[in-house]
Amino acid sequence: MAIFEDLEAEQDRLAAILVGLGEAQWTAPSAATGWSVADVVLHLAQSDDAVVASAAGETLRAGPGSGASVDEIMNLLVQAERAAPAEVFRHWQQGRAAALAALRAADPKQPMAWVETPMKPATLATTRLAEYWAHGLDITGPLGIDFPDTDRLRNVAWLAHRTLPYALARSGGQPCDVFCELTAPDGTTVWQLGPQAADSSITGPAGAFCRVAAQRLAPGDSGLAVQGPHGAAALGVLRTYAA
Repeated sequence: MAIFEDLEAEQDRLAAILVGLGEAQWTAPSAATGWSVADVVLHLAQSDDAVVASAAGETLRAGPGSGASVDEIMNLLVQAERAAPAEVFRHWQQGRAAALAALRAADPKQPMAWVETPMKPATLATTRLAEYWAHGLDITGPLGIDFPDTDRLRNVAWLAHRTLPYALARSGGQPCDVFCELTAPDGTTVWQLGPQAADSSITGPAGAFCRVAAQRLAPGDSGLAVQGPHGAAALGVLRTYAA
């Protein structure tokens, strides 16, 4: 399935970056508040471990600080398992391979347990790709490492659009159709999501759209154009995750 190939490609891109980092870069602050580069990679490893556990039919544990927010729980898990960069890298390499294999082997029609909402393997793989991409930004940005947008962002844009009803409901908004017309990273291809007849729309660069959805760019700084009664509200709640 293409999404599994895209997820593996995003993982491989990050691996090629991480293998060239020195000790000082591993321990340097990332763009994820309070986390070093090593912490971000550890979080990815722990998340991949959770994918394997879910595929095995395990109920995902709440972890330390049960009752806290997802972000708080993830932070506590990272704090509990911090290790030397080499150990974190080994953990991640093993975990990401196991998670990808588990997703590929899972029943494509059977939802897997995940955070707030069970997801079918292909959708969970898309969620993982979005997280890998967003954390790739967190790692490479502060280090000044090139991390160009790729056509794999189409998966991230699809996920953000698909999650809009959930995001609007969480914010107290009403369900509505939103048409998105996004320019792909190649500067020419146009990606269209949602019904063209919708009375609200979001248009502009796919990279900006995906960064807003990943909470890496403020809607007002994105340069994205909104129209209709719900365009601005949709852009304001855009996300790639359920929490």
